[in-house]
Amino acid sequence: MIDYTKEELVELLEKHPERFNEWKLEQEEVDLSEVDFSSMTFNEIDFTGVDFNSSSFADCNISLCNFNNADLTSVDFTRSKILECDFSESLLNGADCSYAEMTYCNFSDADLAGCMFSETNLTSSDFTASYNLHACRFDDGTIWPDPEFMPDDFDAIYKDDLSAMKDEDDYATNSDY
Repeated sequence: MIDYTKEELVELLEKHPERFNEWKLEQEEVDLSEVDFSSMTFNEIDFTGVDFNSSSFADCNISLCNFNNADLTSVDFTRSKILECDFSESLLNGADCSYAEMTYCNFSDADLAGCMFSETNLTSSDFTASYNLHACRFDDGTIWPDPEFMPDDFDAIYKDDLSAMKDEDDYATNSDY
């Protein structure tokens, strides 16, 4: 069994993803936390159970990848194009998916507490069985999937968050005093 460093695994993913998939089958744990994958392309890679805590996938093209049961806590997916990926049972707590396209993805049993979806296109992604979607952050530029792909109790209508709160002084009118 070959033991790779994080740098060697990044190179393997970039140049020989099929060899990564074969190697990963023999591993109990794969730690790719705090790794910068920015601007890379990933296609048909099995990331099941991988620890990506605090890694960056900013500006990536990712398609047909399996992130099932992966730790994606505080991962940066900003401006990425993510197509038909499986995020079921994954932890996306605090992940930043702002300005990303995450279409036709599966979020069944994924924990989305604190996940940021500002200006994110989530067309045709499945959130019906996701957890803590009510605790994610989004804005009026977020494109949600059709209602049949959303939990029954989720309100996708944007409401200003706490940062938009204004003091009473902001509403004061001119007075003679």
